[in-house]
Amino acid sequence: MPTTTLRRFGLSALLSLVLGLVFLAPPAHADSPALSVSASSSTVTPGGTVSLSLTFTNVHDTPVQFIYQSVQPTWQTTQVPGLSFALSSNTVGYTAPVAPGASTTVTLSYQVAADSACGVRIDLYTYLYYEYESGTLTESTIQDLPGADVLCAA
Repeated sequence: MPTTTLRRFGLSALLSLVLGLVFLAPPAHADSPALSVSASSSTVTPGGTVSLSLTFTNVHDTPVQFIYQSVQPTWQTTQVPGLSFALSSNTVGYTAPVAPGASTTVTLSYQVAADSACGVRIDLYTYLYYEYESGTLTESTIQDLPGADVLCAA
């Protein structure tokens, strides 16, 4: 009789552990990335502008309540002598909350100065942070953005 009681206790404990782990796991989400980016052009001449379209998609099964994103030039880009350009904004403002499966898009641009060096490249990256599951879960990522070659005017 003691072995039967011990087996029942062991089975109950194992079942409780499995159920506990299942319910403690974070919500599942698709393997697709939360951020997709497209650029209006991969080349630009001095005085020209490149637009970036940034689309945030909620890949979770609960609403995303808070989104913060910044856009910066890479270190290599900041070290190019004579390269001069200006971002329309360094931070991105999405409309939140974002429902599960829904997307929101913002556009920002950068203009290359008319007297900027040419024959160089502009590369940018973004930091994205967002909160979901009533703010109890977060995700963040750093992602390269499409760059542009600064061509010399013919």
